[in-house]
Amino acid sequence: MSDVPPSQARFGTDRYLPIAEHGLIGDLRTVALVGTDGTIDWYCCPSFDAPSVFGSLLDAERGGAFELAAAVPARTKQFYFPDTNVLITRFLTEEGVAEIQDFMPVADEASAAEQARHRLIRRVVCVRGRLPFRARIAPRFGYGADPHTVGRLDGMVLFESAGLSLTLTSTVPVECDDQGVTAEFTLAQGQNAVFALDRVGAAVPPRSCSHDSAEEQFTATVAYWRRWLAQSGYRGRWREMVHRSALTLKLLTYAPTGAMVAAPTTSLPEQLGGERNWDYRYLWVRDAAFCVYALLRLGFTGEAEAFMGFLMARVDHNGGNASGPLRVLYGIDGRAEVSERELPHLEGYRRSAPVRVGNAAGDQLQLDIYGALIDSVYLYDKWGKPISSDQWDAVCGLVDWVCAHWDQPDEGVWETRGGRKRFLYSRLMCWVAIERGMRMARRRGLPADLVRWGAARDTIYRRIMDKGWSPARQAFAQHEDDDVLDAAVLMMPLTKFVAPTDPKWLSTLDALGEDLVSDSLVYRYDPQASPDGLRGDEGTFSICSFWYVEALTRAGRLDEARLAFEKMLTYANHLGLYAEEISHTGEQQGNFPQAFTHLSLISAAYNLDRTLG
Repeated sequence: MSDVPPSQARFGTDRYLPIAEHGLIGDLRTVALVGTDGTIDWYCCPSFDAPSVFGSLLDAERGGAFELAAAVPARTKQFYFPDTNVLITRFLTEEGVAEIQDFMPVADEASAAEQARHRLIRRVVCVRGRLPFRARIAPRFGYGADPHTVGRLDGMVLFESAGLSLTLTSTVPVECDDQGVTAEFTLAQGQNAVFALDRVGAAVPPRSCSHDSAEEQFTATVAYWRRWLAQSGYRGRWREMVHRSALTLKLLTYAPTGAMVAAPTTSLPEQLGGERNWDYRYLWVRDAAFCVYALLRLGFTGEAEAFMGFLMARVDHNGGNASGPLRVLYGIDGRAEVSERELPHLEGYRRSAPVRVGNAAGDQLQLDIYGALIDSVYLYDKWGKPISSDQWDAVCGLVDWVCAHWDQPDEGVWETRGGRKRFLYSRLMCWVAIERGMRMARRRGLPADLVRWGAARDTIYRRIMDKGWSPARQAFAQHEDDDVLDAAVLMMPLTKFVAPTDPKWLSTLDALGEDLVSDSLVYRYDPQASPDGLRGDEGTFSICSFWYVEALTRAGRLDEARLAFEKMLTYANHLGLYAEEISHTGEQQGNFPQAFTHLSLISAAYNLDRTLG
């Protein structure tokens, strides 16, 4: 739980909460980030990658926000309603105690109009005493660049811009000005107030939200999340953290297509004041494939099936473009082009410009994506249901392409912008792509050119052992004929390329521990020793920290593994959520919450728990 006096919640005149001081709600199409002070700092409508409506996370003045808080000094505590993605923010004061219940109803089986409504409900409930509240609803459309009008419509407030219109229902009186809405109200014990924000348009007629309607939708939303989580088969030591990670991954799923976003935010900095600010609101083949592995481990097969359908439909059987039959990333609707641009009118989180939308990494060559994808197909075929003949044809096409193109320099798993190299991790995952294809063919008797595939697989193995090993460091290196270390090689035993107790691997593990590990936290690589084309430094990368736990586990170093895992859990925020990185002071930084981190937590917890017995 968070326990933050309001005077300390924001950084003075900067007016930015720490990244970790947020919770997440969503409807499987978009999300909102709710600060511990009751402010919605981030909300894009109608989808993850749409322009922001509330964007004060990236510009406190111009971004727009939905502020809702006690009007007297208060301590706040934030938690999730058990086993759900319904967020509760409590205000504890001398006058009494009240809470905001924030949620977005999941309209999967509703009409198309209700699915497009994207209703966001904020219910304020006084549970003890008597408490005054104030609210300010100030949307700023189009990342704060599009003008809008404010008017009244059938007892509701209408916010209207050229590209998007929203209505606000309030069960307490509100005052309008030309930019937004304010309200001041007092609740006694047992009373509640409801605010509901809806998208409206020609196909989505305005609809108010009464007290009874809010209660019905609260009950239905709680029931939805609990039904979904009940499918989990995990009963291990870290059930609460694993299930929170699973619920988070589900929130990052775009239900209409089965796509999974890497994170729901853009441009949260990897270093304050630095330029490493990226837009992660898209499907990365690699990240989504790893998500499938994590969810399959817990027993969630529906998400894996939807993802398979999405990706298989994207395979270009004519050979594709420079990145091969698949692109590195896609829009959540399946579009291939996700061009990158900067928004100079936004100052960025705590003045960390530039703010970027879109991502130029989509044009890169990253060979590792094929291994991540085919490994997830293999696991789905094994733990989910057998893949179809058409899907097998697609797999064969991908493996054939990898056999012909694995020996190319690429930008690598970390999407460096400093030129292509022959990264070990890219070779490793090409080996995985071929090896998992061969496993599927043999297990099910499926047709495949096993002689060609086997020859390519073995050539890659020998190449890694020969060119990827650094005699000087006594470790596997970042790229061929070099001595720089990279935490991505932690995947070598996890993919079963090398035995976890192989002397070469144990030597590598020790070298990584000396160079890249800081009290269980793991850096991706040293950008000074291996320039990546960008200025500045970054924090430790949390997925690598969980990979390190899993590598220690498989090496039999269980005391170290468990201690490192438990330490990593202390870096989660008050709700069990993680951003992409941890700073040198222990603060979360980068986009938030990050799918990569949560899926690796699930994998590390599962394997460590199983090994401990």
